[in-house]
Amino acid sequence: MVLSRGLIGVNRVSWWYVAVWVALQQIDLGAHGQRMKDNMYTPVNGAHCFRRLNGTHVTGCSSSNGGSVGVLHLINSKADIDFIVQKHPSPPYAPIVPPALYTRENILRLRDEAGPYVSALVLMNNASGLEQFSQESRCPNQYSGLAAGQQQQRCSVDRAEDSWNPWGSGLLLEDFPFPIFYVAGVSEMEKLLDCYEKFNAHDLENQHQRSLCAIEVKAFMSAAVSTDICMRRSNSYNSLIPATKFCDPLQGKNVYATLFPRPIVPEEQRVEGPERIVLVSTRTDTTTMFDGVGLGAMDSVVPFAVLVAVAHFLSQALPSNDRNVLFLFFNGESYDYIGSQRFVYDLQTGAFPSRGTQTKPISMDNIELMIDLGALDNLTDLHVYHAAPQPMATKVAELLRKINQQFGFGIQAGQPVMTTNLPPVSAQSFLRENITFPAVIIASRPANRFYHSIYDDQENLHYRYGNHSRKYDFTQLEDLDLGDRSDLYGKDSIQMRIRNASTLIGMSIYELLTGRAYGQRNGTNSVLIDEFLHCFLESADCPLFRATVKPDTPHVYPAPPSRYISVHTTLTSDATGWTYRVLGLLLGQKVENATKANCSALHLPYQWMAGYGGAGECRRTTQNMSLALSPAFMNETYDFTSYRYSTWTESTWSEMSARIFLRPSPAHETLTLSIGIVVMVISFVLVFLINSRSDVLFNQGSTSSIPIATQPTQC
Repeated sequence: MVLSRGLIGVNRVSWWYVAVWVALQQIDLGAHGQRMKDNMYTPVNGAHCFRRLNGTHVTGCSSSNGGSVGVLHLINSKADIDFIVQKHPSPPYAPIVPPALYTRENILRLRDEAGPYVSALVLMNNASGLEQFSQESRCPNQYSGLAAGQQQQRCSVDRAEDSWNPWGSGLLLEDFPFPIFYVAGVSEMEKLLDCYEKFNAHDLENQHQRSLCAIEVKAFMSAAVSTDICMRRSNSYNSLIPATKFCDPLQGKNVYATLFPRPIVPEEQRVEGPERIVLVSTRTDTTTMFDGVGLGAMDSVVPFAVLVAVAHFLSQALPSNDRNVLFLFFNGESYDYIGSQRFVYDLQTGAFPSRGTQTKPISMDNIELMIDLGALDNLTDLHVYHAAPQPMATKVAELLRKINQQFGFGIQAGQPVMTTNLPPVSAQSFLRENITFPAVIIASRPANRFYHSIYDDQENLHYRYGNHSRKYDFTQLEDLDLGDRSDLYGKDSIQMRIRNASTLIGMSIYELLTGRAYGQRNGTNSVLIDEFLHCFLESADCPLFRATVKPDTPHVYPAPPSRYISVHTTLTSDATGWTYRVLGLLLGQKVENATKANCSALHLPYQWMAGYGGAGECRRTTQNMSLALSPAFMNETYDFTSYRYSTWTESTWSEMSARIFLRPSPAHETLTLSIGIVVMVISFVLVFLINSRSDVLFNQGSTSSIPIATQPTQC
C-alpha cells in the first residue's frame, strides 16, 4: 500500500507539471498572437468627420457600432464612381477621394446611389491645383439670420451670385451613414496607396477572387435624429445610468475687454445707468467637417487680427474719453451665432457683465453704436452694410474714404449698402431683436474659395512669418512714414494689408469718439500682426504668447490653438485663453515700479506677465469672459424647432481609429472555414476516443502489480 500511494503521488505531480506546461504554452501562444495581430493590421493616422445635431436635423458622419470595413478603391474620375455604383464586384468599398473630386455631386452619389456598397470614405490630402474647396452652405447660418423666414432680401442658396459663400457645397450640413476619414500626412497616404496598388488596382472585374486591401474605421457616434430627441434620450438614460450622455451642447466662452476700466460699484447700486458704449466686435471661431483640422485663416483669423490691432491702436492713441469702447470676440458664431445670441440674451436679462466683475450691468440701450467686422477676404475693398436707415453707417463710410485718401492706404470704401441680405455676422443677433439697432457692418465681398474647410490656412493667405519681434517692439504703435515695410515682409504682404485696414478702421473709430481727426502719423504695428498670425496659424510657442504669461512659464506645444467652439469642459480652451491674455497685454495699463510680489498681492484685475522684454511687468487689465452657450438650453420647455436660438449639439463617441489590413478572398475564407470545421471534428473524435480509453491510457484506479511482502505467522 505504501508503494501504491507513492506512485499515485508521482502521478499527481506529473499532472501538475503538465498543467503548468500547458499554461505556459498558452501564454506563449498569446504573445505570438499579439505579434501576429500587429502584423495583420497597420494603423493609419488622420482626422474623423463627426456628428452634430440641431433642433430638426442631424449632420456629419458615423461608422457602424464596432467599426466599418471597406475595400480601398481609388477615385481618379467619375468612371471610378460608376464602377462602385454599377459593378461593385467585391463590396463594401471605401473610396479614396482626392479633394478635386470631393464635390457635392460625387459625394452624394456615393451616399445615395452606391450606399449599399460603400461602408467608409477616405479623403486624401492633395491641394495641388485645387481651385475651391468649401463644405459650408452657400448661405452660412441661413436659418438664424435677420431675413430668416421673411420675404425680404436674403442670401440665395440657388444663386451663387446672391450668396455669401458662392463656392460652398453644403456637405457640412449633410448626414452620412458611413464614416469619412481625412488623411493628411505623406507617410499615411503612402500606406494607403501602396496597399491599394499592390492588391486592388489590377484586374478590377475579378477582385472577388483574391485578397484585397481594406480599411477599418471606428468612429461610432452615439447621437441620432435631432438635438431634441438626443437630449431627451440622454435625460431618460441618465435617470437609470448616471453620467450617460449621447450629445452635448456646443459651448465655449466669449472674450471681451473695455478700452477704459469700468468703476467698481457696490452691489446695492448696480443698476443700469446712462453709460455710453461703442461696441466693436468680430468672431474668433471656425469649423470644418473634420475634428481638430482647420485654421480658418481667411474666414476668421483676418478680422480677428484686425480687431486686436484696432483695440491696441485705440489703447495707445486715446488715453480718455466720455464714451467707453467694448471690444467683443464672439465664440460659436459658425453655428447659428451661439456667442452673440447669448450675449444679447444676457443684455436683455441684466446678466452682463457677471456679478463677479462688481460693475454695473449693461443693456442694449447703453450701446450707442455697434461696429461689427465680418469676413475681410479682400482687405483693399471694404463695404459698409446696415439693415435699416442708420446715419452712423453713412458717417463710417465717409470717414473710411476720407482717412484712406489722407494716408494713402489704397483701400476702397464705397457708399453704405442698406439690405436685409447681410453677411453672416454677429450683428444679425442684435438686429433680429430690434431692426433699428445701431449696427454697422464692415466686410468685403466673398472671395475665400476655401471657407470653413481644411485648406483655409496660411497658404490661403499667402502668409510668411517675418519673425522680427527681437528687433521691433510689437507693443508700440508703428510710424506710418516707414512705408510699406517691404524689406520685412515683401511686396503686398498680408501683414501690411491688415496693418493698413486696421489703422484705417482704428482712426475712423477715434474720430467718431472724439469728434476730431487723429493728428499723428502712427498706425497699428505690423510686427504685432505678424506675430499674431504666426501664433494662431503656425505655433502657440511664439513671442507674442510668451509675453502674455509669467516669465517662468514652460513653453507650450508648438501647434496652433484650435478655435472650434467644442463642448463644455472644466478647462478654458487654448484659443480662448490666449485671446484673453493677449488683450491683457495689449490693452492693460502698465503699473510702474511694481514688483511681482506687489502685483500678485493686488489680485485681479492686476496681472503679472512677461511683457515684451520678458523680464516681467504688472498690468491693470480690463479683459474678461462671458458664457457662449445658446439660451435654448436655459429653458426646459424650449421649442427646438422654432429657430429662435441656436440648438447645435455634438455627439459623444467612445473610440476613433483607423487601420488597414488584407481582407481574404472568398475562396480563402471558405478554405479557412473548411479547415476549421475539419479540425474541430477531428478534435471531437480524438477527445471522445481518449475519454473512452482513459482508464487504459492513464492507468486510473490501478494498483501496483508487485506483491507486498507479509510477515510470517508465528505459531
